[in-house]
Amino acid sequence: MDLQLAQEKDAILGRDFLTWLWFKSEVQNNIFKTPQGEEFALYLGQKVVVEGGEGESKEKAVCSGMMSRLQEAKQGLRTGKKVVQARLTVEQDSNTWSLQVNSSCLSLSGIKTPGMEVRIQEGEDPDSIFLEKMFLLEKSIYFIEVVYAEFLQLRLSHEWPGEVRVFREWLYRE
Repeated sequence: MDLQLAQEKDAILGRDFLTWLWFKSEVQNNIFKTPQGEEFALYLGQKVVVEGGEGESKEKAVCSGMMSRLQEAKQGLRTGKKVVQARLTVEQDSNTWSLQVNSSCLSLSGIKTPGMEVRIQEGEDPDSIFLEKMFLLEKSIYFIEVVYAEFLQLRLSHEWPGEVRVFREWLYRE
């Protein structure tokens, strides 16, 4: 397969994923579950970028703000745009992660992990702070992987057309 074609298909799948994630998080009250049954909250917030069209007719809308209801971005979805970039927040118990996801290659950036104690007590392993930070980074990636796996399973199943119908109902409700 041509590398450029593969990259374009990845970008399409990434846009579908982020668009579906926005919809799914709202209809499920932001609650998702790991295969082990652990609940976590995942929602879009602060910044969403939607884009549509091709070449010179490509249009983009950027919506940001702490309390933004993302109405302009949602209107963009109604005109055929899809989410190309989103700031996500993940919460589990008292821990909160924040990260940026780009649809073109599903890259994650700007990951902010829950706060941690950075002072080493006497007798503690000096690597413990680094290891805790890596654990928290891996956990945030795991939550995204869980939701992406759910999306792929649904996207590749015969249930996808029904999901699209529910998505359209959500999109035009207000």
